[in-house]
Amino acid sequence: MSSNIRINRICEYCNNEFVARKTTSKTCSEHCAKMNYKRKKRAEKIEVSNRETLAIKVKPIEDLKSKEFLTIKDLSVLLNCSIRTAYNIIDRGDIKAVNISQRKTLIKRSEIDKLFA
Repeated sequence: MSSNIRINRICEYCNNEFVARKTTSKTCSEHCAKMNYKRKKRAEKIEVSNRETLAIKVKPIEDLKSKEFLTIKDLSVLLNCSIRTAYNIIDRGDIKAVNISQRKTLIKRSEIDKLFA
């Protein structure tokens, strides 16, 4: 069964006007259809990659929120500041910290919560 329908459309890929023979036509040629398909698939892959990257970035912060004792590096990540700034906050006395050894300083999670209370 052939159709005599002629519909003016604009190609999704090249944006040229064409006469469609079906109501479902979206592209002007097979080449444009293939290129449009590749563009959509590429965009989907990029979106999936962006979501995975965001999940990797957010995961360490979620892990830090569950810890009871934090190191200086953990504190700086949680407060979104530099390590030097974290040391300055401790030196001012805003947060109490305990030196376990010469190279290890721990901060209790409740001390950080008191800082913002």
